[in-house]
Amino acid sequence: MKKNIIITAMLLASATAGAQHLQAVRDKVDCGNVIYEHPVTARFELQNKGGGQLQISMVKPSCGCTSVEYPKTPIAAGDKFSITATYDARQLGHFFKDLAVYYNDAKKPLYLSMTGVVVEEAIDYKGDFPFMIGNIQADVNNIEFDDVNRGECPLKRINIRNNGNTAISPVVMHLPNYLLATVSPSTIAPGRQGVVTITLDSRKLRDFGLTQTNVFLGAFPGDKVSHAKEIPVSAVLLPAFTELTETEIANAPQLRLSTENLDLGSFDGKKKRSGVITVENVGRSTLNISSLQMFTSGLSVKLNKTTLQPNETATMKITVEAKGLKTARSKPRVLMITNDPMKSKVVINVDIKK
Repeated sequence: MKKNIIITAMLLASATAGAQHLQAVRDKVDCGNVIYEHPVTARFELQNKGGGQLQISMVKPSCGCTSVEYPKTPIAAGDKFSITATYDARQLGHFFKDLAVYYNDAKKPLYLSMTGVVVEEAIDYKGDFPFMIGNIQADVNNIEFDDVNRGECPLKRINIRNNGNTAISPVVMHLPNYLLATVSPSTIAPGRQGVVTITLDSRKLRDFGLTQTNVFLGAFPGDKVSHAKEIPVSAVLLPAFTELTETEIANAPQLRLSTENLDLGSFDGKKKRSGVITVENVGRSTLNISSLQMFTSGLSVKLNKTTLQPNETATMKITVEAKGLKTARSKPRVLMITNDPMKSKVVINVDIKK
């Protein structure tokens, strides 16, 4: 008999029937990759939060390939209990199995689900995990969505590994409305790997240019937020240009910079270092610099003009602070958004030895 793989999750779902109140933390268990013909078991932990006894009358799976176990005796008020579902994993590919939990006089059952992918062989990520996000090892500790057009929904992945001695159920906390995060599998055993997938909905970004936020990777639902669990996330939304005619392109503004790679050498014991870049409009119409933003902390920028007529120049001063740069997780850069259709986005790299 093949040994079952056990995956445990808390449930976030609730249903009320009279004085009974069935509550949990998560109503979906992602089993991740499951080996072909190796049954996988998902355990859902629930609690009777009502003031009276709760009786599970039936748990009905969506197909005969899934077996279930649940308490047959009444559950007292406040007691916790579990429901397990085992999928036989005899079909390759993605699976989605529903469980309908019938109890007491509830008009509708409580639905639980288990998902995953049945594969012939489980292949783990073979790279390094050089970063610690809280107590979780990761291959990267920041996310950047570059060159995003309105309407696109790009995604980024973080490979993680549980380096502890107990199972974890990772969760991404403090997500803004334009980000969606999933973790697979829902529960990661000691020494095992998982994947955090973060998807950007560019339709919900308000402004063109750079949008930045911080999310936090906890080891379990309700984990405390701290700097050690922080993941910076940035997105660059490009301005939208309709198709231009040859005449419009010929008469458009044209940006020219004295350099797009500012080399400041090293701090040499100083707290700050600065450099200057010349900005010029060599086109035939007005150049507008609508956004000027920094990717990292420790940078400041001053531009004496944001609107340049043809053949007009401006001076940009970039200053780097040694103290602020120490905590930066990515290379110092400055983002410029303009109405030059050929250079609507320009990134100025700042090189300096810490």
